[in-house]
Amino acid sequence: MLSVFRSIPTQMDYKGQKLAEQIFQGIILVSAVIGFIYGYITEQFGWTVYIVMAGFALSCLLTLPPWPMYRRNPLKWLPVQDSGTEEKKAADRKPKRHSKS
Repeated sequence: MLSVFRSIPTQMDYKGQKLAEQIFQGIILVSAVIGFIYGYITEQFGWTVYIVMAGFALSCLLTLPPWPMYRRNPLKWLPVQDSGTEEKKAADRKPKRHSKS
């Protein structure tokens, strides 16, 4: 069961994050404008709230999961380097110079 969840990708690249943020803000803005206009025409503030909440739910559905459109530009990481965990030999170290003051 856990292997199914581990196979789901969870990362988003930087350009995907920017795209998701733009989509989120655009949907919220459009739904707020539509909700305000519809609520003003019908003189029902409740409809304004419902439309904005529907826009919020739609934007969350489109932007929170890491859809493939948000993973088109993966980062190229540097290859793993062996860290010198071995102690440097005393002969390999350079002597420290102390400045005279």
